Amino acid sequence: MKKNTNQKKQAIAELLASKIKSSKELMKVKRKIAKKYKVGIFSNPEILKELNSAGTGRDLPLRRLLRKRAVRTMSGIAPVAVLTKPYPCPGKCAYCPTEKGVPQSYLSNEPAVMRAIRCNYNPYIQVQDRLRALVANGHEPTKIELIVIGGTWSYLPKKYKYWYVLNLFAGANRFRIFNIQYPTFKQYSISNSQYPITLSVKKLKESLIIEQKRNEKAEYKIIGLTLETRPDYIDKKELLEMRELGCTRVEIGVQCLDDEILKLNKRGHGVKEIAEATSLLRQFGLKITYHIMPALPGSTSAKDLKMFKTLFSDERFQPDQIKFYPTVVTKGSLLYRWWKQGKYKPYSDKILRNLIIKCKNVIPEYVRVIRLIRDIPGESIIAGNLITNLRQVMKDEGVKCRCIRCREIKNYTRQASTSELRIKNYELKIIKYSASEGEEYFIQAVAENGKYLLGFCRLRLPHITQRTTHSTRQCDNLAIQQFNNTVLIRELHVYGELVSVSKDKKNKKVQHAGLGKKLLAEAEKIALENKYKKIAVISGIGVRGYYRKLGYRLDGTYMVKLIKN
Repeated sequence: MKKNTNQKKQAIAELLASKIKSSKELMKVKRKIAKKYKVGIFSNPEILKELNSAGTGRDLPLRRLLRKRAVRTMSGIAPVAVLTKPYPCPGKCAYCPTEKGVPQSYLSNEPAVMRAIRCNYNPYIQVQDRLRALVANGHEPTKIELIVIGGTWSYLPKKYKYWYVLNLFAGANRFRIFNIQYPTFKQYSISNSQYPITLSVKKLKESLIIEQKRNEKAEYKIIGLTLETRPDYIDKKELLEMRELGCTRVEIGVQCLDDEILKLNKRGHGVKEIAEATSLLRQFGLKITYHIMPALPGSTSAKDLKMFKTLFSDERFQPDQIKFYPTVVTKGSLLYRWWKQGKYKPYSDKILRNLIIKCKNVIPEYVRVIRLIRDIPGESIIAGNLITNLRQVMKDEGVKCRCIRCREIKNYTRQASTSELRIKNYELKIIKYSASEGEEYFIQAVAENGKYLLGFCRLRLPHITQRTTHSTRQCDNLAIQQFNNTVLIRELHVYGELVSVSKDKKNKKVQHAGLGKKLLAEAEKIALENKYKKIAVISGIGVRGYYRKLGYRLDGTYMVKLIKN
């Protein structure tokens, strides 16, 4: 047995020493080595495990060829979804399923929920478990976008919220790519966290600041933190707390823009609360994601399309991102009873597809459609859409879309021999639109007449009535919109394959090619032209170092810079 193990290690070592540049070459070498050493053809995970345990080969081109589901990090970040523990929800929505031991509106067989259950909803273990899986599949998740789901975040106890986020940061800070330790199931308890839940809120806050500081220089940086809540639970106090936790994006369950439909579905709030929440989120500089649910009881495809158009024509709304969740019937919901009684009938596949096509046609270039379908397993859907890969199906049928996700450059640069030249031939294009008593500038770097999106910056200029005479120092505990003569950068993102900052800078892809600096420079130019003297960035914790190099300094929870002509 020992001889076979040594033989296998020797065979893999020889494979790693080969200069492999393509998938075709990789398969050829695999077969050759298998024949030479009289072993089976190695799987990609086997080779990756050897790379990780050996502590070498991090920057080998081979790692990219071995990668599974490469699309996961093609947007320049590694999204990591984690769930909070099951907790009572303030809502009684007709469409939400209720299942014991699972957060409200979620099902135990959803992939993200299954992972969370396996980790006993422990935030520290969830982060490490997900990063471990990404590394095992050949990814390099050094830029983490944490997405906290599980219902209404704002309804959770304050102590639990600080404990949860503190352990998320601790999990990222203590993760190591090589010689990974795999804990046993018994270690997946809520008590096995870096910080115990028995700590006081004061101590949790103090520890969070320490872990956030560590994350600024950690190998695995949290560059964004998303929290999920309801529009009627958003106020200044809640958003100040979110910023203290490091939140950069908020997802809210909008569902639709019709008071009668919201009331029928027992949503518990109306359009007024959606508009007010959106305004506050924007004033704090937060990125905004709307959950939209076509085919709700009381709606029609015509109403849904009209509502969707209103999202981008009415300045009270204008979300940055959309999660498009067509209504489906699942057990454990009031909607299930309505369906059984014949009181509700979902849209047919044809009607839903036509609706989505029409909605896609009106989506502006400054909006990203994150999802078209929620990740609910088919066996749990009693009635409604069953196509889980609807985006891909529609793309294959030739459906066009100008949203951010459909234009982002992904791995385009390494598919063409003239990639460096094409990157240099980009142009800056600016889209200006009104939103929540302010002007938004979407500054985008595009190539090939806008076909490919390389990066963008969201700049917000508040209307003159929102400017105040307060100094920055006086406003440390107030909302960012109260800064004197200040504009906001709500998002800066450079697309393309995730590239670690430690990589060889001579081998530039889209990331680290200087695009971020140029987008920021354009934003500063626009601010000066409009007579603003200060610029504030709602920076993720792990990106603070980047902004410091460009002259920004931490002020409260924002990176701020005085700008001059």
